[in-house]
Amino acid sequence: MISNEQAEAIIANCDGLLELEAAFVARDWMTPGRRLGLDESQYDAGKRGWVCERWLASTTPASNRIPVEGEGLSFVRTASGPVQLDELVKAVPSSIMGEEYAATHSGLGRLAKIFDYGERVPFHIHPPTEQAEALGLNSKDEAYYFLPSSDLGLHPESFFGVHPSLREEEAADRLVGHLKKWDGDRVLEMSRAYHLYSEGGYFVPSGVLHAPGTALTLELQEDSDAMAFLQASCGEVLLDKELLLGAFDTHTQEQIGERAILDWVDWELNRLADFHSVFHIDPAVISDAEGVEIAWLFWGGEKFSSKRVRLTPGSSVTLAENGVYSLLVWTGDVSIGGRRMSGGTPGKDELLVTARRAVEGIEYVNTSDVMAEVILFFGPDINPESPIIDVPICSNS
Repeated sequence: MISNEQAEAIIANCDGLLELEAAFVARDWMTPGRRLGLDESQYDAGKRGWVCERWLASTTPASNRIPVEGEGLSFVRTASGPVQLDELVKAVPSSIMGEEYAATHSGLGRLAKIFDYGERVPFHIHPPTEQAEALGLNSKDEAYYFLPSSDLGLHPESFFGVHPSLREEEAADRLVGHLKKWDGDRVLEMSRAYHLYSEGGYFVPSGVLHAPGTALTLELQEDSDAMAFLQASCGEVLLDKELLLGAFDTHTQEQIGERAILDWVDWELNRLADFHSVFHIDPAVISDAEGVEIAWLFWGGEKFSSKRVRLTPGSSVTLAENGVYSLLVWTGDVSIGGRRMSGGTPGKDELLVTARRAVEGIEYVNTSDVMAEVILFFGPDINPESPIIDVPICSNS
């Protein structure tokens, strides 16, 4: 572990702007879409599967069948070599997050990712807060933004929830029947798919059954890698049933079996008449002047938020934010607080901004001849003014 003195020196030397190396994650249950900018040979991770995710400003280790030390964690670039971001946050939380925020939050509390899949993600679910805590896990509300791209992949649609015509008891019995059979992807017949569109997105609460499509996707979520798969195959990849009940203890698996997962399902949300009309989240413009557009990108809940900043060539803006955040330069060359950043260049496109620098304000300057797009990621309770989705109560019997 890094010492407090070493951590403080790192923050001082970079004046609160921490440059991050790219963190790539392999999955053995998914084939890659090959849109992360890697060389062809770098996508193949052998027995560990394929690289199909990039995690951003991450303090969360990846939960994989074959563990690799440090996988999923972001590293801060320093003069003496890379340092794990999570160790830096643990060593000097007040210097990273601000004294007041650090007193009430144990960490950054959010995880951003780019996921790049060759097949649709298997039908799965994340545990809501109460159920997650009972298992020693974190819940996982999440939100998606389909990055500007003409390549939406083989399956440009995502499944959410179940058909609203299904009564709760009927839906539960059908789901358990599919899980006991554990064969193919027939479980998707219970759900409805919604077509994906570039620069659109969704907010997906924990407890919602879903199968995300193949659009190149930016995701912001709670600080968790907890999930249960409900689908036995994904394309040509067969999924081990351990991925269904692995989060539960042996007694629960033996005595309750597949029905244990029903405790994670929020039937009110899953049986909404139209999931899209409630939970789609297009960018919500905050301001647009002098060549700079600022919009809420990820919004809908209280556990995280995000802003998208677009700058025309030569334009600039000084942004003062409420607290610590990380950022990704998606397109263009941008000077950020004097740091020269470049979209599409892993290792030169990602920063963590400490609370002090965030509140003081940082100048962003588009130094390229194309539109620059920078995305800012915030944890819980930093932007209480971000829009919240008003969820209706399901009226179906």
